[in-house]
Amino acid sequence: MIKVNCFAHLKELAGGNHIEIDRKEMTVKELLEEVQKQYHIQSDSILVAINEEYALPEDQVTERDTVALIPPVSGG
Repeated sequence: MIKVNCFAHLKELAGGNHIEIDRKEMTVKELLEEVQKQYHIQSDSILVAINEEYALPEDQVTERDTVALIPPVSGG
């Protein structure tokens, strides 16, 4: 099970601080597709961090990783 931490407005969309995906491993691209499918979260502008480092679509995510979805932020 991959546990994904959610931040900012994504917490509201996901219904909590994290979501769980019933897979042992997957690519970041697959993870974003699953998040969009299960939680109807538009993933085109979301960044993914694996173990506190930004990830690329082809990077692998495993159930042992710390994964976070980071929405775009703005401010001044």
